[in-house]
Amino acid sequence: MDTDFYRIRRLPPYVFAEVNAMKAAARARGEDVVDLGMGNPDGAPPAHVVAKLAEVAGKPDAHGYSASRGIPGLRKAQAAYYQRRFGVSLDPDREVIVTLGSKEGLANLAQAITAPGDVVLAPNPSYPIHSFGFIIAGAAIRSIPAAPGEDFFERLRLAMRFTVPRPKVLVIGYPSNPTAYVADVPFYERLVAFAREHGIWIISDLAYAEIYFGEEPTPSILAVDGAKQVAVEFTSMSKTYSMAGWRIGFAVGNPQLIEALARVKSYLDYGAFTPVQAAAVAALNGPQDCVAANRALYRKRRDVLVESFGRAGWDIPVPQASMFAWAPIPERFREAGSMAFAKQLLTEAGVAVAPGVGFGEEGEGFVRIALVENEQRLRQAARGVKKLLGR
Repeated sequence: MDTDFYRIRRLPPYVFAEVNAMKAAARARGEDVVDLGMGNPDGAPPAHVVAKLAEVAGKPDAHGYSASRGIPGLRKAQAAYYQRRFGVSLDPDREVIVTLGSKEGLANLAQAITAPGDVVLAPNPSYPIHSFGFIIAGAAIRSIPAAPGEDFFERLRLAMRFTVPRPKVLVIGYPSNPTAYVADVPFYERLVAFAREHGIWIISDLAYAEIYFGEEPTPSILAVDGAKQVAVEFTSMSKTYSMAGWRIGFAVGNPQLIEALARVKSYLDYGAFTPVQAAAVAALNGPQDCVAANRALYRKRRDVLVESFGRAGWDIPVPQASMFAWAPIPERFREAGSMAFAKQLLTEAGVAVAPGVGFGEEGEGFVRIALVENEQRLRQAARGVKKLLGR
């Protein structure tokens, strides 16, 4: 029997699995591990959101199949969010779709619009689904820089000029996971103009839209004139409202891409559980003080991480957004690589981080640190780091 499955052959071993297995084994031995590896929020959703979930779940007629595109009230709530937050008008019926988290949405859109042999431009380093969603769909990936600078556009020009077949999709994500890079409106204006000139689709991942630490809020590409002609954007309830396990996300923007995603989804799912969608409506339409509170929480953790790790001897660049720090490996450990350093950090300092190579080869030399433990635990991690660096 043939077990040499085509799509499985195209997937390398999951880099994070080895560190996760070591972490689980350490905990099974009773060791205390400060887990800064996975971007899994440690807080709870707002109380009124949980109450709405319970209320709707108590209704006898709420337990059947839901709507694959998302219930109308939730699509309208997301459109209202874009209007008040970004000044972007969206048609809830044609330009908004609810996904089972942004990760599922990205993967299903890749299946909808990609043919084997297509070329997709994706940042490196980047969140793995940005590349592997398209690799699973049969595409070839050409890497571009993750940082939104002049080199980014120069590499785009080279890719369009010399790649055969010509790229048809460009994936971006700001604030970036893992690097925490941010983009501004002039960058998006230039990018939309480029996409329209060269006839390529843009897929923007805005999952960390509300976790920014500067004075200016994170912008949306869709606020640029003409962006809806070439772009869709994914957002998520996971980080903004601490609802990661609820698996609610959105794709909004170009109606042709939204329709393509909707058609694929119609074959694959019946939508999220209706009470979960109703609770998501309560989150988007209700009081937003929880959003500001989460932003302040991550900012405080960022400051504690940078300060305490710096005193321990590990200088970490200050992230301007997201719930991650992108940390260069200390010099004396750099030659061994990010995977070896992550293992050593776990075994000798009791701290779990994500090796940078798991986000692409350009991530080698870095680790990603998630701000998902409280300030006391971050200082505990810094003490472990200090012991390791002092040896």
